[in-house]
Amino acid sequence: MKAVVFAYSNVGDRCLRVLHAGGVQVPLVVTHHDQPGETIWFQRVADTAAELQLPFIRVDDPNEPALAARVAAAKPDLIFSFYYRAMIPAPLLASARAGAFNMHGSLLPLYRGRAPVNWAILDGATQTGATLHEMVAKPDAGAIVDQSAVPILPDDTAAQVSDKVTVAAEQVLWRSLPAIVAGQAPRRFNDLSKGSYFGARKPEDGRIDWSQPAQQVYNLVRAVAPPFPGAFTDIGGSRLVVAKARLRRGTTTTWKPGLRIDGQRVVGVCGDGGVIDIHELRCGSATIDADTLDPLLNC
Repeated sequence: MKAVVFAYSNVGDRCLRVLHAGGVQVPLVVTHHDQPGETIWFQRVADTAAELQLPFIRVDDPNEPALAARVAAAKPDLIFSFYYRAMIPAPLLASARAGAFNMHGSLLPLYRGRAPVNWAILDGATQTGATLHEMVAKPDAGAIVDQSAVPILPDDTAAQVSDKVTVAAEQVLWRSLPAIVAGQAPRRFNDLSKGSYFGARKPEDGRIDWSQPAQQVYNLVRAVAPPFPGAFTDIGGSRLVVAKARLRRGTTTTWKPGLRIDGQRVVGVCGDGGVIDIHELRCGSATIDADTLDPLLNC
């Protein structure tokens, strides 16, 4: 069997390795250019393809006519998408005689769309996972082949949950690959009425509203903690990013919401009186401690 693979990030890296280990021929890997200014904290699929001696190209817009020609020349039996950031056009999907499949970072039909791990943490979900499903014109709407759940612990960050989802994705694909190659992949109805759809997130979405309850603020901090852009607040013209924190459970205060200094510790006070202990506060590349923060709060 031959497969054209659209892939990016750690899930793309691990799933491409699963195909290679499973004996699937990959005549073409399609990945993205690195975005200017983006922190590359994940494995580059281009590097993986080069290591495995697989032909690859970088294409950000899958509607490019040249891409259609390359895919047609590869004569794929299968098309896979592993965290590729763009929707693959229907004519390309139809060119794979044995089907087209996508790996999504949630338990579909929950958290369809972009940034599913981040949205799940923001929502206060206690589990998510990886789902392999058929690709159709509508995003994350095709029949489910297989899925596997992972826990979201109370203090997990998006990076930690993403690591778990990467392992789940690798296991799901490894488990499903023999049936897919044999043309016998199971297909379970993906009931969108029982799910949810979320759009892409922007760095500005990380702005902290200290009037919100502490758990909600803490979920935001966890959901966008570095290597993601980070939850932030602006004080005296300075943008301060909460890089590491813990919710102080069972404690409330009557202090006004916002950043505060509690002894020698920096804390965030929220609208319900809840307190977040801030273990690392950044301004650009500099770390802000209580002594540095004090004049900013009083300027």
